[in-house]
Amino acid sequence: MKRFPILLTLFLLLMSGCDKPQNASVSPIQPAPPPPSKAKIAQPLSQKITEWDEFTGRIEAVNTVEVRARVSGYLEKVNFAAGATVKKGDLLFVIDSKPFKAQLSYATAELEQAKSKQELAKNELARAENLLKAKAISIEEYDARNKGLRGAAAAVDASTAQVASAKLNLEFTEVRAPINGRIGRELITAGNLVNGSGGDATKLATIVSTNPVYVAVDVDERAILSYRREAQKQGRNLEGTKVELALSDEQGFPHSGHVDYVAPTENPVTGTVSLRGVFMNADELLSPGFFARMRLRGGAPYDGLLLPDRAIGSDQANRIIWVMNSDKKVTQRKIIVGKKIGDLRVISEGLKADEWVVIEGLQKLRPDSVIEPEEITLATPAKD
Repeated sequence: MKRFPILLTLFLLLMSGCDKPQNASVSPIQPAPPPPSKAKIAQPLSQKITEWDEFTGRIEAVNTVEVRARVSGYLEKVNFAAGATVKKGDLLFVIDSKPFKAQLSYATAELEQAKSKQELAKNELARAENLLKAKAISIEEYDARNKGLRGAAAAVDASTAQVASAKLNLEFTEVRAPINGRIGRELITAGNLVNGSGGDATKLATIVSTNPVYVAVDVDERAILSYRREAQKQGRNLEGTKVELALSDEQGFPHSGHVDYVAPTENPVTGTVSLRGVFMNADELLSPGFFARMRLRGGAPYDGLLLPDRAIGSDQANRIIWVMNSDKKVTQRKIIVGKKIGDLRVISEGLKADEWVVIEGLQKLRPDSVIEPEEITLATPAKD
């Protein structure tokens, strides 16, 4: 009798299972939504922007002079230290002067002899004039003495020129610096024979000026037009426009100068115009031949928005950013970027100053996804 309740219970359970439809299925368990992605957001930096165009070139000396012998002879003395700074007029080399002193003495003696002959010719002509008045000589004799005086005067002039030439040759035995600058090493040592004849003259050393210096760069046509129009707005020429310079190991552009030359024609092969800046170089840090970066202001300053490059992504040919709305949802936004200012990039179009942009954590973002934002403030870029 005790088994009856148990059997009854089992029977009721079986009957309840038969009442359910055969094709009924159990509802699956819905997964919990993922937590919002963490992301750092910031508003774009708004400030006055000055855009600069940067070009590369090499430093050039304003003056480069090859010091050559102007007379032939044996080199007696080198009067400078290689690499030294020299001033215009400094004595650099001495060539044996004894032959040239002898030539000067000979030319001086010839001049004195010619002057004596000229004095004699003058006296003879004076006597001839008195004799002609007395009709003691013929006109032909008078003309001969007159011509003799003119010949003597010409001989004096020729001898005077010979003396001047001899003095010059003697002066040229002392080779002096033609410009201020820094001299290289001597190419000929004392005791060697040097040649001073024209194009075959012996090269003795090279001097380059060091202050100021030039930097020449090639600028594309559109940039030149932009610079000229900006200069015209300010009522000036492109020459005189401010330029800045940096060496290969320098941060920023610490050296200031100005444009002093723009080529009158464009190079048809490269489509560029040569532009040259001039820079003071009192400390001689800017050595001719050094690689350098030179920049010019690309236009007038303007108010702009800046974002770091890490906040900017790419979608095929477009540049995009992620913008958060009031519901903490993010959406993609196409933008147009400009030049880089320090560590930040100019946003030309597609962004407002009061919008929040995802700066870090872009990898996990999806359109309309909710984020857990952390607000940060962008640092102002350091001025170059």
